[in-house]
Amino acid sequence: MSTKLFSELGLSPEILKAIEKLGFEKAAPIQAEAIPVLLSGRDVVGQSQTGSGKTAAFAIPAIEKTDATLKAVQVLILCPTRELAVQVAEEIHKLALFKRGIISLPIYGGQSYERQFWGLKQGAQIVIGTPGRVMDHMRRGTIRLDTLKMMILDEADVMLNMGFREDIETILKDAPKERQTIFFSATMPRPIRDLIEKYSRDPQNVKIEQKAMTVPTVEQVYYEVDRRFKVDLLTRLIDIYDLKLGIIFCNTKRMVDELVDHLEAQGYMADRLHGDMTQMQRDRVMNKFRKSGLEFLVATDIAARGIDVDDIQVVFNYDLPYDGEDYVHRIGRTGRAGRTGRAISFVAGRELFQIRNIERYTNMRIQRAKIPTVDEVHEVRASLFLEKLRTTLTVGEYKKQDHLIERLLEEGFNSTDIASALIHHLQGGDAAPAKPAPPEEPVFDRPERPPYRERRDDRGGRYEDRPAYNARSRDDDRRPPYRDSRDERPAPRPYGTAAPRPASAPGASPRVPKTIIPPPKRIVKTFHTTPAPAVAPAVKAVAGRAGSSLPAAVEKSLSGAHEVTRPASETKPEVKTFSDSEILASVKPETQAPEFIKPKPAPFYAKVAAGESKKRVKAERATPADQTRLHLNVGEEMGVVPIDVVNSIAGETGLPGKVVGKVDIRERHSFVDVATEHANAILAKLNRAEIKGHKVKIKAA
Repeated sequence: MSTKLFSELGLSPEILKAIEKLGFEKAAPIQAEAIPVLLSGRDVVGQSQTGSGKTAAFAIPAIEKTDATLKAVQVLILCPTRELAVQVAEEIHKLALFKRGIISLPIYGGQSYERQFWGLKQGAQIVIGTPGRVMDHMRRGTIRLDTLKMMILDEADVMLNMGFREDIETILKDAPKERQTIFFSATMPRPIRDLIEKYSRDPQNVKIEQKAMTVPTVEQVYYEVDRRFKVDLLTRLIDIYDLKLGIIFCNTKRMVDELVDHLEAQGYMADRLHGDMTQMQRDRVMNKFRKSGLEFLVATDIAARGIDVDDIQVVFNYDLPYDGEDYVHRIGRTGRAGRTGRAISFVAGRELFQIRNIERYTNMRIQRAKIPTVDEVHEVRASLFLEKLRTTLTVGEYKKQDHLIERLLEEGFNSTDIASALIHHLQGGDAAPAKPAPPEEPVFDRPERPPYRERRDDRGGRYEDRPAYNARSRDDDRRPPYRDSRDERPAPRPYGTAAPRPASAPGASPRVPKTIIPPPKRIVKTFHTTPAPAVAPAVKAVAGRAGSSLPAAVEKSLSGAHEVTRPASETKPEVKTFSDSEILASVKPETQAPEFIKPKPAPFYAKVAAGESKKRVKAERATPADQTRLHLNVGEEMGVVPIDVVNSIAGETGLPGKVVGKVDIRERHSFVDVATEHANAILAKLNRAEIKGHKVKIKAA
C-alpha cells in the first residue's frame, strides 16, 4: 500500500498547519484510506491494529465537517473508558488549534457536572464521552442530538464487552437518521457486525491487512515461572534491561495493590491504576506517568485502552490475559508509531495453553526465554556501568581531579588501585572504612533482681507494721484463683498475713509477732430473679388468649421480687427462678396466637399442589435464553446475600452489574444467571475470589 502525504488528502490549510506543527508529514495507512471516504460523507467501518493512528483518521474529518458558527452538538464520539475519552479530546484540541470557534468537550463519569454543564452551555460542537454519562446528559436535556451530523464509535468492541450495548443502541436511535455513522475497532466480532447492519447505511469497509494482529516492532517473549517467584523475576528483568518506563498488567485490583507495595518496598517508583480509584486519583497518576514521574504503572485492563504515552519501553503481562484480544490491546501500549518495544509475559503452570491460544489468535510466534541467573544480573549491571563510564570518557564532559589523584599517587597507591576503589564506591560499596568504636562506658555492678513471685512475697512483709492496711485489703473482694488439687505449689497465704521469714541466726533476739486485725463480717443480700414489670402483663395476656393457665410457680414468680438477708457464712438457700423464655415456653405451641407464626414462601411442590401447572412454575424458574446459570459453593449458612455475589462478579471481572441476572441463594449453595457472552470470563476470574471469607468454587450449572 503506497503512502500519501497529508497535503494530498484535500484538507484545509488550518488542519495542515496543525499537522505540520505536530511534526507529521506522511499519513498512516488507515488515515490515507479513511479520511477521503469520511470527507465524502459515507459511513465507514474501520478496522486496524491498536496504535496505528485511528484517532486522527476520524478526528480530522470530524473537525473539517464541523460548522464553527453553529453552537450545538454536531459530532458525538463514544469511547469505552475515561482515559480514552480524554486522549481523544486532547488529540482533537491539537488538530483544531487553528480552527477558530470550534469547541471540543470531554464528558465522562467522575468529573464535575458543573464543568460539563458550563462547557455545553458555551456551545461545544464536538462531544467526546462515555456512553453512561452521555445517556445521563440526554435524560437531563443538557445534550440534544437534533443537529448531530456525525456519530463515531471508537473501540466499539470494548464498549460491547463492557456491557454498553443498550446505551449505545439508545443513543443511536435518538440520533437523526440522516447522520454519518463511523465504527472503528481493532476486532469485528458478531455483535459489532449486527450493530453495523442495523444502524449504518451502505458503509464502506476500510481494513488494513497485516500478517499478524500485533505490532511487528514489538519483541514478544514469555517466561515460565512459578507464581511465588514472579516478583523476583520481574525485578531481575528490570535490572538486566535497565528499564525506566513501562506498564505492568495484572488481572485483579488486589494483585495490582500487592505488586505496587512490593515494588515500592524495593525502591522502584511505581503507582497503580484500577477501577476502585476516583477520577481525580486516576488523572493524577496518569499525569505523573506521562511526565516520567513514575517508572512503572501497574494497572488492570482498564488501562489497556486510552494510554498513549511516548517511549514506553516494555509491557509486562504479570498475569496472562484470558483471551488474545486483551493481549493485543495490552502490548499495543508499546512500539507505537513505528518505535520498537518489548512485551514480556509470565506463564505459570497450565497457563502455557493460553500462550498457544494467543499465538493462534495473533498468528505470531511468542518465543520462550530463559530465566536469568543472579550472576548474569551482576554481569549485566557491570556491563551497563562500564558502558556509561566509557561514554563519559569518550565525550570528555567531566571535571578533572588531577590534584587528588597526584596526592594519592604520592602516598604510594598505584593508579589501578585508585580506579578500582572509585568504581567500588560508584557501584554502591562502603563509602569509607569503619570508624573506630567509641570507648565503652563503665558498667556498674547491680544486684540481680529476684523472680517476680519472690518480689511479691517480699512485698507482703513491708506492710506488716500497718494495721489499717492488714485490716482491709483492697483484694478482699476478689475471688481466689482456681487451685488444682494436683498443683504442688504452696497454697497462697491468707489475706492480711505477712510473708514467711527465714529462720533467725543463732544468738539473735526473738521477733515479737504482730497483731493481725481480722476483717469484719459481711452481710450478703440475695435477690430472686424475676421478670421485668412490663413482661408479666404480656405473659398473662398471651396465656389468657390461648385459653390456658400458668403454673403456680410461674404465677408466684410474676408477683414480684422478695429479699432474704443472711450472713455470709450460712449456706445459700436454693431458690427456683424462671427466665422469660421458660415462661413463654409454658404456653402450649398449638394454642399460640397466629401473629407469632411467620409464614414461609411456598416451594415448588407447594405451588404445584396449589393448582399451578408444572410448566408455568418451571418457566418462572427457567434461565433466559441469553443467560447461563452458574453454581457457587456459598449460601445462606455463610451469611451470603445476592448483593455479595453481584459485587464479587463486578469487582473481580470489571464488568457492570447489569450482566448479572437472577441470583438464587440456597442454604449451602447458590445459583446465578449471567450473560452468556461473559460466562467464561466470570468462571475463570471468580474461581480466585472470596465471598464473606469463603473461597469460591464456581461451575456451570
